[in-house]
Amino acid sequence: MTYVQNYTPQDLDRPDVEAIDGPAVIEFGTNWCGHCQAAQPAIREAFETYPGVRHLKVEDGKGRRLGRAFGVKLWPTLVFLKNGQDIEKLVRPGSSQPIELALNRIAD
Repeated sequence: MTYVQNYTPQDLDRPDVEAIDGPAVIEFGTNWCGHCQAAQPAIREAFETYPGVRHLKVEDGKGRRLGRAFGVKLWPTLVFLKNGQDIEKLVRPGSSQPIELALNRIAD
């Protein structure tokens, strides 16, 4: 799986996330968020090196419980998972380097 362009409303809940096999990243944000848009080049660059990591972009906001389950308060927030377990969380990454380091921790 490669970089995903747009955030989508998804009906995932915590048990769905815990059932994900292998490495995955859930990116919480919205398509209209300026911080989210500014972070996309760094996120895209980091994912180029890790094509085997699943990337889910989940639209977050009021009434969206999955983001609250992961303590999301600011966008974008990236949650790095391995076999459904939360390994690391990055909030508003400014460059690809911390994203690549976190991806390396979860990559098979």
